[in-house]
Amino acid sequence: MTFLYILHLVLVGLIGFHCQITTIHNVPVRTGGSISIPCLYERSYRNHAKYLCRGFWSLTCFEIIKTNETKMARGRFSISDDTNQRIFTVTIKDLIDEDEYFWCAVKIKHKLDVKQKFQLSVSSGTPSLYVHKQEIKALKRGNVTVVCHCEDPKITQWCRLGSTCVKTQTGLIDGTTVKIDRSAPDVFNVIMSDLRTESSGWYWCACNNLQMPVHITVHELPTITTTPTTPTLLISKTKRDVELHTAQTTHTTITEADGKHLQDEQKSSTKVIIIITTLLSLFFILLAACFGWRIRKKNKTEDEVCDIAIDDLFYSGGLYATVDHNQPATVQSEDYSHKENVTYSTITIKDNVQQKSTAPEGSVIYSTLKHNVPK
Repeated sequence: MTFLYILHLVLVGLIGFHCQITTIHNVPVRTGGSISIPCLYERSYRNHAKYLCRGFWSLTCFEIIKTNETKMARGRFSISDDTNQRIFTVTIKDLIDEDEYFWCAVKIKHKLDVKQKFQLSVSSGTPSLYVHKQEIKALKRGNVTVVCHCEDPKITQWCRLGSTCVKTQTGLIDGTTVKIDRSAPDVFNVIMSDLRTESSGWYWCACNNLQMPVHITVHELPTITTTPTTPTLLISKTKRDVELHTAQTTHTTITEADGKHLQDEQKSSTKVIIIITTLLSLFFILLAACFGWRIRKKNKTEDEVCDIAIDDLFYSGGLYATVDHNQPATVQSEDYSHKENVTYSTITIKDNVQQKSTAPEGSVIYSTLKHNVPK
């Protein structure tokens, strides 16, 4: 009997306890990728430390990371414990070929630790079984579809960790309807409908002897607060058509905000137009004023010149007129020695200076005739 008990302890140490921790067994992964593995434990282990160890044998595996440590992550490894669901999850990143045999373990004082083994099949190509997302979110009373890609799916099923599996086309898992669609080649779709918050948890696709874990989180429907409707009276611009509309308060607020925004834009545009028009008007007025001032100044200057010239003539005591006669070259042969030749000139004084040009009584008007004779 003693020998059998010792042999039992050795076997337990080598292969671990299989009935107290539940997890998946063979997971295909890709080199450089990441994977999360859930481990379900018994209620009595809620307050125990959980850890991940690596190695082929249970007694020889070495601890990597533990839940009661200050840091829950170390290099490529991290661990978290959900005591309500009684599931601790280990995550391995940047997978390499040496990542093959691991153990989910629970620390037991003065006894052999409880362990469960899982294997990773690491390859550089596309895994034989994979899903696009390991974490999926859904709403209560809604549906969710999980696409499981599998090469040559001879045996397919959808299971929940610690619960039952659906192997046929339709079935139930904890009151949630499950349908498996195998119509597409190398793919089977899992549709879960009428979800509840209790449907949240870890599931897995099973294809032949491979498993792929998927976590589904079901959220409550967002609460919608209804506001009492208030009648809004809308009057058209012509003040003829009157319509009674019922609108939500939120809609009214949005409409008023939009109306104020449009009014502000129109006011800004009107101000800009007024400013531009005022500036242009001022510019043209200034231009016209400058032009008129120049014309007036020119006329005033001419009048002053004429007045000065005529006044000078009168106040000198006589009115003089000088006539220059340039003899054309064609008449050089004529004889200009005769004194009887007389040239008359007529001086016309404009009306606007008649009063000034009228000679005073008794004054003499002189007229000088200059005759240029070509040599």
